[in-house]
Amino acid sequence: MLDFILLQDAAVALEAADQATEPAKGGNWSFIIMMVLIFVVFYFFMIRPQTKKQKELQKQREAMKKGDRVVTAGGIFGEIKEVQDNAFIITVSKDVTIKVAKESVYADVTDATTAAQETK
Repeated sequence: MLDFILLQDAAVALEAADQATEPAKGGNWSFIIMMVLIFVVFYFFMIRPQTKKQKELQKQREAMKKGDRVVTAGGIFGEIKEVQDNAFIITVSKDVTIKVAKESVYADVTDATTAAQETK
């Protein structure tokens, strides 16, 4: 009799384990929809603004010409002396010129702030 009760308990336990490992029906679609929504939010708040900023910065670098005041990524202020394919020759002081990659040059914002102050 005791064996019968133990076997019955074991059968109930196996049946419960089978039900626990069975995936929930309909849960896969909700997971996929949630992942797509997370990707869409991530795209519109992280990826898209960054690519727009990069395109704007690239246009700004392409528009730079001789005589423009710039600042490098390292914080060196200067004036463009010559424009090459992938670099700028920048005059830092009277007799000092340096060659800097275009990717590390930004427009000098001090020109914009002084121009705004002069118009006031």
